[in-house]
Amino acid sequence: MPVNDTQLKTLDKDDHLLRNEIIAEYLPYVNRIVNRIATHLPPTVEVDDLVNVGIIGLIQAIERYDPSRDNKFMTYAVFRIKGAVLSELRSRDFLGRTTRKKIRSLEKAYTSLEQKLGRDALDEEVAEALEMDLEQFYQVKRMSSISFVSFEELGCTSRDEKEVFLNSLMNNEGDDALSLTTIKEIKGTLARHIEHLPEKERLVVSMYYNDEMTMKEIGMVLEITESRVSQIHSQAVIRLRGKLRKDGLIND
Repeated sequence: MPVNDTQLKTLDKDDHLLRNEIIAEYLPYVNRIVNRIATHLPPTVEVDDLVNVGIIGLIQAIERYDPSRDNKFMTYAVFRIKGAVLSELRSRDFLGRTTRKKIRSLEKAYTSLEQKLGRDALDEEVAEALEMDLEQFYQVKRMSSISFVSFEELGCTSRDEKEVFLNSLMNNEGDDALSLTTIKEIKGTLARHIEHLPEKERLVVSMYYNDEMTMKEIGMVLEITESRVSQIHSQAVIRLRGKLRKDGLIND
């Protein structure tokens, strides 16, 4: 019988049997989240390690879930699992300083070229501007879409700051007025910029983030390859991150 939010409201933190039931029930979601993230990662990253990290995120969600707040456990757990996996990837710094610098240059090149040309910049034009061959260019582009916006880019560096920001994001309430203002600004600005994305990018963003579809599923709907969906997704993320950076909503 599935575990429901009512049981979670009365969960005794020492009830290991129920906790194990919850972990077993939500494990497929951990696998799904990790596999979605792993599509953008180099093959050297062990997916099983990330699954273990995702399970830790799920356990944290079980322990810290506040049923008095107006959100479902599923929603909270997904945030925790994603956050744990992305934090692990950042702590390993598998991208490296050089790659992060290239990603930043990529964002700036797109913004600069599109302002100059008055239209969407072609991949070949951006690669040429960055003096990269296309293989290098696409590799950096894939890396850029792993984490849309990190806590650090929003100015949250300590665990407490991240916790406050996460609670504000989940519930649109809290004591930190600055966090709430930032969240509302980002949400509003993102919604506006997403509306102005090219049609295919807008569709991919909507299906990937709102409908939680995989790249493969999106490809089947749009009748394009999974690889092409990944390229479109990366392009949209680069474009949106560049706009948020230009608007001053994420840090350099």
